[in-house]
Amino acid sequence: MSATPDIAVFVCAADEVVERGKGVRFPVTAGGEERTGFVIRYNGGVHAYLNRCAHVPVELDWTEGEFFESSGLYLMCATHGAVYLPESGQCAGGPCRGGRLRPIAVFERDGGIYWEPDEFVRPVLA
Repeated sequence: MSATPDIAVFVCAADEVVERGKGVRFPVTAGGEERTGFVIRYNGGVHAYLNRCAHVPVELDWTEGEFFESSGLYLMCATHGAVYLPESGQCAGGPCRGGRLRPIAVFERDGGIYWEPDEFVRPVLA
């Protein structure tokens, strides 16, 4: 992914996101509304999504940053149990049939994790 420093937004230090562990939430504006995104690490790579279930528009995490279910193989919505593949956000079971999480472009550089805004997901204005 080609990232340019002038549009990349810092999320956290890379070592804060542990393989199949707690994720890190970050503020975004999605479709003009203040929301959160989150970043997780899975199979050595970082992945970020809008923190919204594809089944019902609620945040996924059980408690802040807890997105993985107990096996660490899937992301799971705390509200209705929809499960998603961590590397793609594609629904893997439950009430989200055919849905997917909204990806956010993310990358690691110089010990940090950064995300890139797009037409729908933008930084929160101060």
